[in-house]
Amino acid sequence: MHVTHLSLADFRSYARVEVPLDPGVTAFVGPNGQGKTNLVEAVGYLATLGSHRVSSDAPLVRMGADRAVIRAQVRQGERQQLIELELNPGRANRARINRSSQVRPRDVLGIVRTVLFAPEDLALVKGDPGERRRFLDELITARSPRMAGVRSDYDRVLKQRNTLLKSAALARRHGGRTLDLSTLDVWDQHLARAGAELLAQRLDLIAAIGPLADKAYEQLAPGGGPVVLEYKPSAPGEAHTREDLYEQLMAALADTRKQEIERGVTLVGPHRDDLLLKLGELPAKGYASHGESWSCALALRLASYDLLRAEGNEPVLVLDDVFAELDARRRERLAELVAPGEQVLVTAAVEDDVPHVLSGTRFAVSGGTVEPVRKEGERG
Repeated sequence: MHVTHLSLADFRSYARVEVPLDPGVTAFVGPNGQGKTNLVEAVGYLATLGSHRVSSDAPLVRMGADRAVIRAQVRQGERQQLIELELNPGRANRARINRSSQVRPRDVLGIVRTVLFAPEDLALVKGDPGERRRFLDELITARSPRMAGVRSDYDRVLKQRNTLLKSAALARRHGGRTLDLSTLDVWDQHLARAGAELLAQRLDLIAAIGPLADKAYEQLAPGGGPVVLEYKPSAPGEAHTREDLYEQLMAALADTRKQEIERGVTLVGPHRDDLLLKLGELPAKGYASHGESWSCALALRLASYDLLRAEGNEPVLVLDDVFAELDARRRERLAELVAPGEQVLVTAAVEDDVPHVLSGTRFAVSGGTVEPVRKEGERG
């Protein structure tokens, strides 16, 4: 699978830009602040309905505009599809596939799949648990787009449950009347049901990706592992089947109900879990060096790529200003590993930051323009 054309309107710094794309390696080269990352960010948004740089859509809309549009022509084998996403901060986003009538934005998930490497990836190792949960959930959605609906259901139920708990906590603190909490049992069941599905998918993913991450780390930093991935649930237990996970969550919610009513927030569930990354016997967070942390984060991304490729729809590889962050050895090893990809998109401030093995199409990005760079000996 690869993107053959990218079109942006009022997205980030671009009033309008059209970028034809080929299979193989394409590098966007230009000084910082000129819009290179904006291009690959748009491709990533098609795959995840989110940005790897910001948590909301508002910064994605060009200043002075009220909406942004991302269009992409995508080829998988002999099949071509046109995807269009309209970003409307403060209002519902819109989507179309092949210029048909409007569809839900999440209906486009799975048409484009990406694995994105970026400087922000260091947070997978050094950051808060939310970074690692997001990594897991975006990858399970890439594997199974229907999980976007499960995640949405879980978030909706969690919000409703937290609203009820907060109201109960406030009433208790201020000596008001006791709220009727009979509906809390219903919310518990909904939360546990959606949560069990999410947990089952996460556990399956970790079992699949763990050996691949260890292999990738060995390729990047021979002799430095092993890398071990462990899931740390907030609801204690060893369950793995969906029904057992449901019962485990229900039991944990019952055990913590008194505390939850006192604090006004849901204390157990997938939204409170973490992924523990270990190098050897020690947690990577707090013990790994800067170089080891980088290698660990890169290993997670490479493992994601290997997993998705093995499951039949090779993702677009995006390397956003990554090589400038790496020492020469890791730079060359990473480049060698990703070079065979069906489509690899690279951003770099200077041409020398792109390893020679990643030869291919080049675009110069400057002042809101994206211009192809002729290869040596090529005539205009």
